[in-house]
Amino acid sequence: MSKTASDPDPRTALAALAAARGDSLAALSAMLGRNAAYLQQYVRRGSPRVLGERDRRLLSAYLGVSEGVLGAPVDRVAAFRIRKLDVVASAGPGAQVDGEIVLGTDTLDPGLARRLGLKDGQAAIIRVRGTSMEPGLFDGDHIVVDTADRTPRSKGGLYVIRIDDAVMVKRVALSGRTLVATSDNRAAGPVPDGPIVVIGRVVWQMREPR
Repeated sequence: MSKTASDPDPRTALAALAAARGDSLAALSAMLGRNAAYLQQYVRRGSPRVLGERDRRLLSAYLGVSEGVLGAPVDRVAAFRIRKLDVVASAGPGAQVDGEIVLGTDTLDPGLARRLGLKDGQAAIIRVRGTSMEPGLFDGDHIVVDTADRTPRSKGGLYVIRIDDAVMVKRVALSGRTLVATSDNRAAGPVPDGPIVVIGRVVWQMREPR
């Protein structure tokens, strides 16, 4: 597949991404182990004509974008596949479920997946129901869950958990040796009592425009 006139030029994209992060092209060149003028010459003079595979891979991982944005041929950019589960993580009293049924798969930008630290087979998309985690999460939001991260720390974070047969998304922190789950919405009801089983950490939020 060839690029179209509407596709951003890789040089323009790199310059914009670097500026947005406050990184100089010289600093990014040093990160690649290149001389300070390497990326500046690429952006301004078109030399080299294309980035090498190693440089493109390192930059895409650092900047959190697909290698395609930096000029990789379309047929070399593999999408990151992620399971879409028929599980509702209730932001309320808890959704009763019989099991996790795979509805199919969706895809994430591979650069984003790398930035989030996701690995194949260890992530899932789950829908949120209820209002107890507003204003951060709204009813109907879809969240990406890293199922390899099941160990909340003392500072806490957003996790999908199971209490008995109820699956919910809550803010979970380790207090001493005990996991404590709370809601962000102060008007929400109490979290059900019972042992907390951590399913995974919420690492990304996917929301339709409102």
